[in-house]
Amino acid sequence: MKISALKIGLVLVITGIIWTAFIFDETEKKYDSVSLEQSSSFQTESEFSGVDIGYFKLYMPEFAGEEVFVQILDPKENVIAEEMVQTKMSVGYFDFDENGKHTIKITNIAKNSIDVQIEFGNTNSHKMLPSGIMILAGSLAIMVMSFIKIKNYSIEQPEENIS
Repeated sequence: MKISALKIGLVLVITGIIWTAFIFDETEKKYDSVSLEQSSSFQTESEFSGVDIGYFKLYMPEFAGEEVFVQILDPKENVIAEEMVQTKMSVGYFDFDENGKHTIKITNIAKNSIDVQIEFGNTNSHKMLPSGIMILAGSLAIMVMSFIKIKNYSIEQPEENIS
């Protein structure tokens, strides 16, 4: 049985995607759910180490146009990222370069109370480099083989009946 480069590329892409998902799934994450009254705040902490990319995901189940203000604080209470969230679900990323407890602070700036579900953690992006290279190699193999197949493909036209 002959294995084509197209099939090898497809296997590389699928394997890389599964590997990346597994790495992201095994990261430490903190989950919280809170109801914020008008002008109130909530904060939670998570331990980060090294230099990497962190993330937060906010979900407001009963969203009706409310706004919340999000700040990410490093261990020395310096703001390293801030964002205004005006959607039902929002994902934000931030770079960190200090070991210690980083804090997410969420402030309700809407006129009514809102329920917020929070996910806060590290992406472990450095561990995803080999799987990302595998996805890139597989994608390039698929594109090259697809180009070669399309380039060599020709459509025969029926001969015209000349009478």
